[in-house]
Amino acid sequence: MKIWLDGGLQDIGSARVSVLDHGLTVGDGIFETVKAVDGRPFALTRHLDRLTRSARGLGLPAPDHDEVRRACAAVLEANPMPLGRLRVTYTGGHGPLGPDRGEHGPTLVVALGETGRRPDSTAVITVPWTRNERGALTGLKTTSYAENVVALARARERGATEALFGNTVGRLCEGTGSNVFVVLDGEIHTPPVASGCLAGITRALAAEWTGARETDLPLDVLERADEVFLTSTLRDVQAVHRIDDRELPGAPGPVTAKAMRIFQERSGDDLDP
Repeated sequence: MKIWLDGGLQDIGSARVSVLDHGLTVGDGIFETVKAVDGRPFALTRHLDRLTRSARGLGLPAPDHDEVRRACAAVLEANPMPLGRLRVTYTGGHGPLGPDRGEHGPTLVVALGETGRRPDSTAVITVPWTRNERGALTGLKTTSYAENVVALARARERGATEALFGNTVGRLCEGTGSNVFVVLDGEIHTPPVASGCLAGITRALAAEWTGARETDLPLDVLERADEVFLTSTLRDVQAVHRIDDRELPGAPGPVTAKAMRIFQERSGDDLDP
């Protein structure tokens, strides 16, 4: 396996990042996960634009899009696989053992892992912890991911693949690595970015292609929604058949099934929408 690290391809077994890298010591970094189909990345331009927004939010230098594209292409060519998870990580680089940054410049890592197609439906849970819709990192895709690790571990313990958060005012927000959509009376709704959720790439495309509405939703909408589905880079559009103890028989329902078909067709027609 070959990865890209600071300017070139390296063997994954010998590639090294400093133990004083700010991404390791204080979580000072950002990342993107990009789906790769037969060696071709999906929606890479949108992912690079969000990487830049996240860098700006953390006060990191803007990543060089041309370099990241070269890195992605090199890694994909060196590691052929039918379906892959392309991970772009960009950190504050070598720095002191505190929050202040050093002067060595950012670290760029691009790696690839093989993945498989997700099932058509899945189970989720809700968790008691909240997303802070007014936090300094809200809306940024950062490497400060421990909160998601804890929530996802709880979901796994309960036979689910995702955990859903409300925000500090009791509104539905997002999953650990996904956005959530609900169907009410035949209409598709998803929480607005102001709820504190990440502006997901798949979320934006699914909303655009299906006509979903951004709506402030109470967390308990999950107890009465006709259908629920998730979107993310590797899930695409995935139905939910269980939320906590509530079963949603027949998932994917008709609205979700149509959304799945639309997304599959549109994403297949254009790899960089």
